Amino acid sequence: MRALAIASTGMSAQQTNVEVIANNIANINTTAFKRARAEFSDLMYQTERASGVPNAGGQDVVPEGAELGLGTKTVGIRNLHLQGPLAQTGNPLDVAINGKGWFQVSGPNGEALFTRAGSFNKSAEGEIVTGDGYVVDPAIQVPNDTLEIIVNQSGEVYARLASATEPQLLGQFALVNFANDSGLQPLGNNLYRESVASGQPIAGVASDPGFGSIEQGYLEGSNVDPVKEITELITAQRAYEMNSKVIKAADDMASAVTNGIR
Repeated sequence: MRALAIASTGMSAQQTNVEVIANNIANINTTAFKRARAEFSDLMYQTERASGVPNAGGQDVVPEGAELGLGTKTVGIRNLHLQGPLAQTGNPLDVAINGKGWFQVSGPNGEALFTRAGSFNKSAEGEIVTGDGYVVDPAIQVPNDTLEIIVNQSGEVYARLASATEPQLLGQFALVNFANDSGLQPLGNNLYRESVASGQPIAGVASDPGFGSIEQGYLEGSNVDPVKEITELITAQRAYEMNSKVIKAADDMASAVTNGIR
């Protein structure tokens, strides 16, 4: 009975849906986390009667056929790269992107990785690094006698030094954009990697057209909406239950046939 197989694909799809929602909720407090959405498509159709073919008399065509869909499948899990809320922290090395753009960092073996989580620190050598110790690209070195770090909206980093009266320019946070942010490969630890689907990074400067501004002392929060996630969780749960009821109904029908033959 095809209903069993069709409903099983529905249960599998809703299980994936719940897992995606669970990951969203788990990361509700993760800096710069982007919520994901499971996307589905219908499977192939089995033709019982073709439409548009001549009828029995051969004079007219059949206006409507009979094509039965065989269920659903997961076609993708889309990361929704929408702006998250900005939360003030007061930490001078916390910087948030207000708008489009990604920070570039040097990953293992010098690989270019990308993040929007601007919770930076200083290494033992004074370089600005991520929480995992990856150096911001281009590198910015903070002198040991720095009294204050100032970052403007263009991403320029200044240091007020004990040995100087005027702030000294240390460097600038560069931003990059991608033609398709959703095509970036998520690696965990708030890091993403360029892929064929994302296209190559387009370098730019904060506050330029097409790029967001840099806000010092702020962090971008997760864009997960708890109310929306709970609503979608309930919907997915109900859909899972309905598919399971279809399986039970199909099983009862098959049992009725079996008992009738006996």
